[in-house]
Amino acid sequence: MSKQRYFLLILILGTLAALGPFSIDMYLPGFPAIAKDLRTSVAEVSLSLSSFFVGVSAGQLLYGPLLDRFGRKKPLYVGLLLYVLASVGCFLAYSIDALIALRFVQALGSCAATVASVAMVRDLFPVKDSAKVFALLSLVISVSPMLAPTVGSYMVGAYGWQSVFLVLFGMGALMLLAAVLWLPESYPPDPSYSLHPRPILTNFWTVSKNPQFFTYALTGAMTFGGLLAYVSGSPLVFMDIFGTSEQQYGWIFALLSVGFIGSSQVNSWVLRYYRSEQIVLVAMVCQSVIGGVFLLGTMLGWFGLGATIGMLFLFLCCLGFANPNAAALSIAPFAKNAGSAAALMGATQMAVGALASFGVSVFNTHTAVPMVAIMAVSALLALLIQAVGRRVIGQPVAVADDAAVLAH
Repeated sequence: MSKQRYFLLILILGTLAALGPFSIDMYLPGFPAIAKDLRTSVAEVSLSLSSFFVGVSAGQLLYGPLLDRFGRKKPLYVGLLLYVLASVGCFLAYSIDALIALRFVQALGSCAATVASVAMVRDLFPVKDSAKVFALLSLVISVSPMLAPTVGSYMVGAYGWQSVFLVLFGMGALMLLAAVLWLPESYPPDPSYSLHPRPILTNFWTVSKNPQFFTYALTGAMTFGGLLAYVSGSPLVFMDIFGTSEQQYGWIFALLSVGFIGSSQVNSWVLRYYRSEQIVLVAMVCQSVIGGVFLLGTMLGWFGLGATIGMLFLFLCCLGFANPNAAALSIAPFAKNAGSAAALMGATQMAVGALASFGVSVFNTHTAVPMVAIMAVSALLALLIQAVGRRVIGQPVAVADDAAVLAH
């Protein structure tokens, strides 16, 4: 494979993998404008984010079997076409209920891009190169929480919130064109692959019974729930309560993303000296303490804008250590069912995240307390799951030195 071909494939696969994160982060600065235009509240607008998470959770379980049965490209085409049409619908949405429903459909479409990009890395690149390719894809994805809300904030200010969905439509259309023209079919259709629910569910059930899987998958899901509570609640907290502009919010979100992304990079260095299970436990203890102090201080009115940003930065730093290691430990026991384990882990994360996001919307007190409370409780639950699960696991299956997990 030539260098130009190698670079083009990574660029296309990386952009496909980043489509979902861009769809989440880019419209966050538009929450107040959407609420005003659709005559609703910012809290209710955040339900459109919850519905997106539900769609991603369902889509992760849906596309895995379809990609094995029909090959990689046909399900990808269908998903991207669905994404493009749903983006147009979001652009034209006339009510909050319509936006919530269309975001669910958009998520189902974006999921095809995410799942297919991961599967095609395994198909197109040698095993010895997969860790390097996944690292490059993760780098592309990591740019989205820094770039997407900042770009989105300026677009909302200049052209209105609908312009964000016009950009997402353009991204989806370009990805569909790139997939048709330059992405090879990397896996032949397998007519013998059964799409009957029973064997698929049996496979998921076998995976879920593994003590190491359910301990670290649930730990990761709880920490991810804390992350999505922050993502859902941050527009209300920063723009509605602290009164920042869309542009200021975009830069704050980008700054806080540095904590999560930076600590996940430092994690690679820490892994030279400590095991993954040790890092997860320490991260959960630190996050629980930070979450408790954050909740107490928020309830008592200790924290202004600067202190709130500082506490969120520390909380997200803990996530950067916990999530990659929890994900790697979840999948480590599996060789044959690694794909099912990854899909089930991702679906569990998004399901818990959707519940956390929904909680932020429902318990709307026009304070930061609901967001911070859900973050603190999620950290404490993750620590409790660790405490119980480590006794059940006994000796955990170690993570391979070259293991690579693509974070969503």
